[in-house]
Amino acid sequence: MGRKLVLLLVAAALVAGTADARPRVDRVPASSRISGVPALQGQVLSAINDLRRSKGLAELTLNPALSLAAVGHSQSMALHGYFTHEGWNGSSFWTRIKAKYRPQPGNKWNVGENLVWASPELSADQAIQVWLNSPPHRKNLYAPAWREVGLGAVRALAAPGVFKGLDVTILTADFGVR
Repeated sequence: MGRKLVLLLVAAALVAGTADARPRVDRVPASSRISGVPALQGQVLSAINDLRRSKGLAELTLNPALSLAAVGHSQSMALHGYFTHEGWNGSSFWTRIKAKYRPQPGNKWNVGENLVWASPELSADQAIQVWLNSPPHRKNLYAPAWREVGLGAVRALAAPGVFKGLDVTILTADFGVR
């Protein structure tokens, strides 16, 4: 299962020399080579909540505003060929999320983010395993303060930049409380 997984940023070094026999798609607009993967988003939500229940933590509710932020970030990374928590314009992740997931007066507001990219066959179990193997990402999965999550999974064909022209799936999970 995990053998096909191209792990996080390490993947760039592992696959940089891979030849691709597919025809070039340079004449196709980059945005048309990016599509959503809603089934993966639903599977990841179930996997996160299964994991949290197993530790006696509250399940997370899918939040539309956090999902808009997550999908937007995954699409931006796929379009522009970068992989980082910062936005394309250099904004911090929390500033980018705050534009969609606004604080409510008098309430505590906090957000966190997990990212993963891999071969197009990325599964929910593989994404969760990558995050569990990383202490900061594991901390987000198990943070008792989180109440909501937004998920954004996209598949990009011939993704530019750090993705080296590979077909990839990029997943953003934005966690929040307000």
